[in-house]
Amino acid sequence: MSRVLIRGGRLLDPSIDHDAVADLLVEDDRVVEVGPSLKAENAEVIEAEGKWVAPGFVDLHVHLREPGQEYKEDLASGGRAAVAGGFTSICCMANTEPVNDDPAVTQYILDRAAKDSPARIFPIAAATRRLAGEVMTEMSALKDAGAVAFSDDGETIMDARVMRNVLEYSKLVDAAVVIHAEDCGLRADGVVNEGRMSTRLGLPGNPVEAEEIHIARDIRLARLTGARLHVGHVSSGGSVELIQAAKEAGLSVTAEVTPHHLALTDEATGGYDTSTKMAPPLRTGSDIETLRKALAEGIIDCVATDHAPHATYEKDVEFTAAPCGVLGLETAFGVVCDMVRTGEISPLELMRRMSTAPAQIFDLEGGSLTPGSAADIVILDPNCSWVYDPAEGFSKSRNSPWAGAELKGQVFATLVDGRLVYQTGRGILIQ
Repeated sequence: MSRVLIRGGRLLDPSIDHDAVADLLVEDDRVVEVGPSLKAENAEVIEAEGKWVAPGFVDLHVHLREPGQEYKEDLASGGRAAVAGGFTSICCMANTEPVNDDPAVTQYILDRAAKDSPARIFPIAAATRRLAGEVMTEMSALKDAGAVAFSDDGETIMDARVMRNVLEYSKLVDAAVVIHAEDCGLRADGVVNEGRMSTRLGLPGNPVEAEEIHIARDIRLARLTGARLHVGHVSSGGSVELIQAAKEAGLSVTAEVTPHHLALTDEATGGYDTSTKMAPPLRTGSDIETLRKALAEGIIDCVATDHAPHATYEKDVEFTAAPCGVLGLETAFGVVCDMVRTGEISPLELMRRMSTAPAQIFDLEGGSLTPGSAADIVILDPNCSWVYDPAEGFSKSRNSPWAGAELKGQVFATLVDGRLVYQTGRGILIQ
């Protein structure tokens, strides 16, 4: 029997609204006791005084590129980046090569992840074949193979009839559908937020209406079908209004926001740095203010990184030609911890948005430190300042808007299944 005693930390367990200094004892893969001054013979002791101890983070939206584009990222490197960022469970999107629209691909991901990744990896299967938005996938077979949700993320299902069918069948298999909300016709060739910055830069603009119109349509379809709709990477204040209205109407609608949409405005694109190019694009200061408030109030349910690695040569081109996407796993806590320092959100509520809430949205185990819970745990140092260098990180790619930035708030250690898999200064510790 392996035992780990985490001693003297500030335990933040959103599942029971617990916020107090205490010890936590792990035996094998379970939390067995929480309380003051615990005794445990033959236990590995982790001193956590001055640190936060919380359920491991859960990310509902990452791109791991395997199979097919392992030169950008693979399940092993993505899993290492995850635990270095405090994420014990991550859900990978289906836009691989081949697309995860077949149970064999789903099973491949699960089998490789079990062998190669220190983090738990859950596949999100495609909603339509080849992400083409035309013919639904075999949802029942994909769910049986291990898919936890369905999405054509990276592409938009433009045909409302197809989307209705997807939602109806997702209800039969009791799984959420994650939408990439961009009206393709309205977005057109837009690469930055339409407005002052797109005019100044001479780049095609992508208006907030492209997102908001699509969200409005899919909320109506969710009401029609009664299905579970999850809105990916919300970027605009108008989208928040639509999501809030849907929740108030009692619909099964949830939403996520990325760290970059919480922290960076479209002003960051001013230097034509392709590490600031993503879909949806960075918006305005007013949008950020609304998004941060919505996250604090729970209108937006969770933080998700939309971790999207690309090779340097793919990003090192003119802005219009570069692929969309930025890294997010290793910097997420350092970026969003700023909201605690500004008083916008409490530590307990931030942990809810990063662990308990996302686990509940996809019905995943996690998000709790109560006795009997899975011992997926993150230990955080909210006061530690550090400089992020992607070249020293665990992702294979380097496309981060925070390269060289000083962040405050760092992951000290991560445990998965009761095993210490990452610790600052020691790196990845895979037993």
